[in-house]
Amino acid sequence: MHTNSRASTASDSERLTLLRGLDDRAVRDSVTVVRRVTPADLSRPTPCAAWTLAELLAHMTVQHRGFAAAARGDGQDLAHWAAGPPARDPVARYAAAADDVIAAFAEVTSPNAPFALPEFTTDRSFPALQAIGFHFIDYVVHGWDVARTLGLPYDPDPALLQAALPIARAVPSGDDYRLAPGSAFRPGLPADDDASALDRILTTLGRSPSWTPPC
Repeated sequence: MHTNSRASTASDSERLTLLRGLDDRAVRDSVTVVRRVTPADLSRPTPCAAWTLAELLAHMTVQHRGFAAAARGDGQDLAHWAAGPPARDPVARYAAAADDVIAAFAEVTSPNAPFALPEFTTDRSFPALQAIGFHFIDYVVHGWDVARTLGLPYDPDPALLQAALPIARAVPSGDDYRLAPGSAFRPGLPADDDASALDRILTTLGRSPSWTPPC
């Protein structure tokens, strides 16, 4: 029992290291895309039907801040999850928040470290391995959201997409979650048999890969 426990812990520790690296890449990919945003783009509609690009960036920014606080043991404070007034420079604010969450995740050494994520539930915390998975899938998809809004290509590393697909499939699919106000994901859509990994991730989380900004 004791030996098996050590082996399990080592395996989870390796998974945590791998997942942090994947999350780092997804977040940095998103920063690269967000840096292409101009003030004239902020009113554009996005694949997140309820949000303009400015609102999507505000959401993405505050999620970084909230998850960074959770990694440091202070996620239960709702102030970390409040968007606050619009930023004078939302691109710079986003990039700073991205650096913050990457640094915070780098400090997490235990796959079982508790993350308080009050936007999910206040009834319990989540182990670091699961919580960072939530963050990772968010930024794979939100990177696509921003790129598609701007009409830019989005081509993450295949290894990143391979890791993201099972996490996307594990996201709760009930209407109480997918249709809740402020939910980043919508009910799943059918995918073609020959769909790419990215398209399968998108349809699983309610995005249409063929979405284009309305004229």
